[in-house]
Amino acid sequence: MADPARAAKMADRIKVIIAKRLEKGIKDPRLGFVTITDVRVTGDLQHASVFFTVYGTDEERADSAAALRSATGMLRSEVGKNITARLTPSLEFIPDGIPENAALIDSLLVEARNRDTEVSGLAANAQYAGDEDPYVKPRDIAAEEEAAGFDDDDDDDDETDFEDDGDEGDEFTFESNPEAENPEKA
Repeated sequence: MADPARAAKMADRIKVIIAKRLEKGIKDPRLGFVTITDVRVTGDLQHASVFFTVYGTDEERADSAAALRSATGMLRSEVGKNITARLTPSLEFIPDGIPENAALIDSLLVEARNRDTEVSGLAANAQYAGDEDPYVKPRDIAAEEEAAGFDDDDDDDDETDFEDDGDEGDEFTFESNPEAENPEKA
């Protein structure tokens, strides 16, 4: 198993070699405007998958793929001359799906744009289902008690008083206010 960095470096080198050779030209009239998009080399450096795209119609793509398959031996010998490896990897040409993926992404973007305009049109005439501001705000308890008519003075008319008897700090005695219990006596 070779170092993954070495395999990546070899893949980049193979990509450049094949692209330069295709730029010089191959004597095959079927070969169209080919672009090498990626090369992946296996971990043992024995096989290279070459991904390519072709500008043109489906028929031109099929013709260019056939031309590359027929030129595989010549391209492999070109790669063998220009790399410093003990063995020259076998080449496999695979059509890349970049144009189809790009067309799909474009159609999805158009659909998203249409949905956004539809939603913005609906939002322009929309009304709130509840309050305009549904978030809870801090309560103003004093204003609420005043509005309800509660008295805020601290009169000593409470029903019960808690007093500290001075023992042990934690003990309290409970004394009842007799006047609050029997209003008739007062």
